[in-house]
Amino acid sequence: MASRYISGIVNIGDLALGGQYPIRVQSMTNTDTNDIDATVGQCIRLADAGCEMIRITAQGITEAHNLALIKKELRTKGFRVPLIADIHFNPHAAEIAAEIVEKVRINPGNYADKRDSATIISIKSYDDELERIAQRLRPLLHICKQNGTAIRIGTNHGSLSGRIMDRYGDTPEGMVESALEFGRICLDEGFSNVVFSMKSSNVRIMVQSTRLLAQKMMTEGMAFPIHLGVTEAGDGADGIIKSAAGIGTLLEEGIGDTIRVSLTGAPEIEIPVALAITERYNTARKQFNQDNSEQVITVNTHFTKRRTIAVSGIGGQYPVGVIAQKSANPFLVDEHFSTIGMLPEHNLLMTHIIEGNAAEMKVQAENLYDEDSKPLILKSNFAGNDLLHFQVDSAIDFGSLLIDGYGDAIWPVAPAFPPETVNATAFAILQATRARITRTEYISCPSCGRTLFDIEKILQQVKASTQHLKGLKIAVMGCIVNGPGEMADADYGYVGAGKGNITLYKGKDVAFKNIPQSEAIDRLIELIKQSGDWKEPCAATN
Repeated sequence: MASRYISGIVNIGDLALGGQYPIRVQSMTNTDTNDIDATVGQCIRLADAGCEMIRITAQGITEAHNLALIKKELRTKGFRVPLIADIHFNPHAAEIAAEIVEKVRINPGNYADKRDSATIISIKSYDDELERIAQRLRPLLHICKQNGTAIRIGTNHGSLSGRIMDRYGDTPEGMVESALEFGRICLDEGFSNVVFSMKSSNVRIMVQSTRLLAQKMMTEGMAFPIHLGVTEAGDGADGIIKSAAGIGTLLEEGIGDTIRVSLTGAPEIEIPVALAITERYNTARKQFNQDNSEQVITVNTHFTKRRTIAVSGIGGQYPVGVIAQKSANPFLVDEHFSTIGMLPEHNLLMTHIIEGNAAEMKVQAENLYDEDSKPLILKSNFAGNDLLHFQVDSAIDFGSLLIDGYGDAIWPVAPAFPPETVNATAFAILQATRARITRTEYISCPSCGRTLFDIEKILQQVKASTQHLKGLKIAVMGCIVNGPGEMADADYGYVGAGKGNITLYKGKDVAFKNIPQSEAIDRLIELIKQSGDWKEPCAATN
């Protein structure tokens, strides 16, 4: 493991972030911020689970003021965990919160002028808007300097400003520039207590944009800590694997200072997953070279798959395969875990089999990239019997190569688990990294104080009705604040629009607005049918 980006140190209350300090674990409450007792109780459960920073939504002035009551109650009970205010659309709420909590999270897209994204922006108009943004941001920076408050500048794929979209499009380059503009304003004002993040539900985009961010910061002489997370990763094993693949890929490269694993459900369930990810890196982190001037990050912001010949159903035009071990023989299996065929030893000799953990396989794969066109099989052995660590470790080991286009098949060997569990994990890794799509993909938020319905229950109902629609991406989002931006990669969206009401999206466009929740799933199916993407369950599985 080599260090490629060493950040400066930012103090968040009593907690030091960045440099050689451990990778910090954080989460976000999903209680109503106006319910002080419930929010305090959840903060305590998170802290007891090992959460080192806790984010709380402050969508309005009242909620921002309530942060003082929440903080006071926590301190009275002996908990000094730093609190982070999550701000959307309301700069004044950020200014109030900055006098109370240790850190404030803002989205650059919320400070920009509201404009039609189709508007062509001149260079002068672009620069003029940037100055207006600086004027809006300066009061917050002044308050943060006075109070020792940190700021996270969090860019979301899908919520970029019209100005950024006009110049860069919806790209990793646009995401990075959106954050760096704010970073430059902060430095111009003498404020450096800044953390950056690049969030997307698309693991490839999250990885590409964060690598590019680190590279650009080094070029410009910045060294802000980086927050990692795959936004709206989903629930259960899929959410764990998707988060581990994105976060772990970057941590393997020495990029990242704090992480949040976004899983739909109670936030306490995120912490064991985050700890399972960070424990791989915190020991090695202490050995990092601290001289950024000697580090080089090579960034490819466009996915390229290595071209290979076909051998026994692997490589060429075949989808990335999964190899399962039966007795002493390796077999290819399909997404239903049915055997496709045995792989004879003489055929395996016509492939490259590389074996090890992520870093070891990455070096071998890079060395083989231009050597010839033999299919590349990634093989990794897991000796333990802890399911969470198997899911996390395999997602990182395989995912960090698949994201960059390496691998024509993956071969997990995990004797402690049933073949069905190993195969399910393997196909979930392929789905998470978009190396091979074998089912419906669900993008769902972990929920927060803005969510006005039982998102876990609704997600399961949506899954039950649509899980046969292979290849579709369907989002279930708690509120209109984050929903449209963070589900930008989805084909369809089910978004909370107020108590008892739902708005349905096709892509980024509203299809049905403010419909009763009792009708929403039927209307979602209707929308999918109208758009020509519906298949009856029996036909879809054939």
